[in-house]
Amino acid sequence: MSGNDAISDFLARTGDDRIRMLQALVQVPSDNPPGDCAPHAARTAELMTALGFDVEQHSVPARLCAENGMVSVTNLVIRHRFGGGATVALNAHGDVVAPGQGWSQDPYAGTVVDGWLYGRGAAVSKSDFVTYAYALKSLVQSNTPLAGTVELHFTYDEEVGGVIGPKWLIDEGITAPDFAIGAGFSHAVVTGHNGCLHLEIVVSGRSAHAAKPETGHDALEAATAILSALYSDRKALAGQVSAFPGIGSPQLNVGLINGGINTNVVPDQVTLRLDRRIIPEENPADVELYLRALISSAISGYSGISIEISQVLLAVPLTPLEGTDRLAEPLMRYASEQFGEQVPCAGVPLYTDARHYAAAGIPTVLYGAGPHSIEAANAHRADERVPVADLHGATEVVARALAEILSI
Repeated sequence: MSGNDAISDFLARTGDDRIRMLQALVQVPSDNPPGDCAPHAARTAELMTALGFDVEQHSVPARLCAENGMVSVTNLVIRHRFGGGATVALNAHGDVVAPGQGWSQDPYAGTVVDGWLYGRGAAVSKSDFVTYAYALKSLVQSNTPLAGTVELHFTYDEEVGGVIGPKWLIDEGITAPDFAIGAGFSHAVVTGHNGCLHLEIVVSGRSAHAAKPETGHDALEAATAILSALYSDRKALAGQVSAFPGIGSPQLNVGLINGGINTNVVPDQVTLRLDRRIIPEENPADVELYLRALISSAISGYSGISIEISQVLLAVPLTPLEGTDRLAEPLMRYASEQFGEQVPCAGVPLYTDARHYAAAGIPTVLYGAGPHSIEAANAHRADERVPVADLHGATEVVARALAEILSI
């Protein structure tokens, strides 16, 4: 039996096991916030140990967790060395956004309905805990002669930036892979994605009685001028279009506003938070300088008003590095064969943990289980789901691609 036949045979016999594993992962909440994710890591370690893997559990110090807005994080690393050669890391995250309202199924049940498995994290990205684990297990079981090492990195802080997940594993010297594959969510091999800048703007004035507003300095009025400037600038962003298919134009959104004392008091302080998506062709530092200047200019005519602008998050865009094709080409080829359609290389307008691997000089792509689009997966929405057939198909694609990448 050939290596690929042995891989297919093992995966055909373990399809129900993969469904049960994903259900077990969905059934342990790992909402972030609040970010108390160590219990999910403990359950994952149990499942992976039962699959026959040695699981390293790397607990992030409580101080770092708190600094990143989380309660607990335990990153998991599994390593299997087939022989001398390159190391390929496969990373998926187990933290998820809160379920919210509007579900037709229990978000923590993992119910299968009409061929779709429902649950928070079913698509993003607990499904790829399963995809990657069984892809590696199939290589081990097939006894295919390979040269190199496969590592599985299961991390827990993607929803807050990945600093104490993949970045921490790299910075601490726990891992130093030659290539990386990050969790996917659609029928595409992703080689580029947006960056993201979050800024907090604190607008300060002076309170006054609503009967005598001229005796104060209205922070909300000044904040309104800032919003007008930002929204006016947002319209111009449509004129910039990334060369990466699927990314489109830069985006700007003001998602949080807080301020005021009472209805009858002139507001003395208003806080805004904005999200600016950065396409790969842009320089993140230039984007931030431009926004800071725009915001400062917007309140230049307001007396008694001051502003404080602070960076909350900066995620750099993902762009292909030399060596990316070594991952992307076999993944596209096997995915196209598996699903009977041309699976493209593309970009996506969001940002992911993959950027931390690329920032360390590691060629990185995204590929994993998911339907044709992130919209069909209902990612970050009610009724998040993944097609069971795509869970199985993506596992075979990853296994065959790894076998080729690490072939002797």
